[in-house]
Amino acid sequence: MSVDAHPRSARKAQTLSIGHLRGLLRDPLKEFEEMGREADGRIVRANLGPFRPYLITHPDHLQHVLRDNVDNYRREGMMWKPLSRLLGDVTVTDTGWLVKKRVYQDLLSAPSIAQFAGEMIATISEAVDDLGERADPERPVDAYAEMTRIVYRAIIRVLIGDRISTSKIDELGQLMVTATTSSFRPRMLMPFVPFSVPLPGDRTFNRAVRAVDDLILPIVREARRDGAGGRDVVSLLLEARDDDGQGIDDRAVRDGVVGLFVAATDTTVAVLTFLWGLLDLHPEVRARLLDEMDRVVGDGPPTFEHVADLTYTKMVLQEALRLYSVGWITPRIARTDDVIDGVRVKAGTTLVVSPYLTHRLPAVWPQPHVFDPERFAAGRSRHRFAFMAFGGGPHQCSGRVFFFIEAPLILATLLSRYRPVLRSPHPVEPQAHLTLKPRGRVKIALEPVRR
Repeated sequence: MSVDAHPRSARKAQTLSIGHLRGLLRDPLKEFEEMGREADGRIVRANLGPFRPYLITHPDHLQHVLRDNVDNYRREGMMWKPLSRLLGDVTVTDTGWLVKKRVYQDLLSAPSIAQFAGEMIATISEAVDDLGERADPERPVDAYAEMTRIVYRAIIRVLIGDRISTSKIDELGQLMVTATTSSFRPRMLMPFVPFSVPLPGDRTFNRAVRAVDDLILPIVREARRDGAGGRDVVSLLLEARDDDGQGIDDRAVRDGVVGLFVAATDTTVAVLTFLWGLLDLHPEVRARLLDEMDRVVGDGPPTFEHVADLTYTKMVLQEALRLYSVGWITPRIARTDDVIDGVRVKAGTTLVVSPYLTHRLPAVWPQPHVFDPERFAAGRSRHRFAFMAFGGGPHQCSGRVFFFIEAPLILATLLSRYRPVLRSPHPVEPQAHLTLKPRGRVKIALEPVRR
């Protein structure tokens, strides 16, 4: 498929029926996947009553929207509107964006990563110790809750340092889970409904957001009052300046911390939970993963230097990300008229970009529902927009760097001590919220490693 921004003639996109709306209200992900099968990589327009977005799934079309003509497609509308109540302004045009961008770039530079990795490893080890005291082969634990606890503790130290207690970290984790699962479906499917009109889940969502504010804003104010002077993100944001020497206010610092927190945690928590079901179904992958862990890390504590040598581990994580694309939908709005592969897109139209559907295109990923880490073996080539787990183009998710550090380190720490065994009576299936999460509880038991 070729993309031409200026063809001599343009055609209309195929339209999907309004009948999909009922299915989306019942089971968004299942119905969304059916829409993807019908589209089969073509640009289609979903007829959902007053809301008629384009569905964009083919890598060629994604490249046009996310890279080649990226300035024409804004992160507005649909999920961005309700999401802004949690994360603040999520566009790249707000006045604090340059300041935040510089801080993120500094944080994710090689020297900074090497510096915070040690603290992250120590925090992960403490969290796994805590888990080990509460779990054994006879007492299965909730994998999502435990992965949340480990990941959140590891990341919050990078973001806030020692300004927050462990109990408050766990409280923040519960609040963020509540906020990202409460009001997603109604607001996502009915973005035209104003906030003044209450929808199911709004009250729970708003209460969680206020609680996040009550937890984070006092930390920011105290850090500003006492002087930042650290390498945590709160300090970096308070000290950062734009080209005119202007800093950002407390609310913008809070938004920067919460935004990076979501980017650096949601994907890791979800994938590490889905992974136990995948390894249970694929013992050959599990055996090879454990063999690499034993060979690279051994029975000692993992280090940052081990991450680069955990090549098969990274392949397993990438394939899990392909199957369970946590950021499953990322809408855009066209700023001006455009044409994509002969399809005319008018200004103001919503485009739905879906990594979840792109990762299920048979023409792009043969046997897309099969879990096969070898897809990511060295030397394999693919379209640069075929794998979209962290988006693409200049606005790729900053959580990518965190994921490929924290996820291997958490696995290495956990697997050096235990062999997690799936104890759930049902397959681990995904469910659509603001991000993709497991449907139902995923239970795992921890069997100590015998050496």
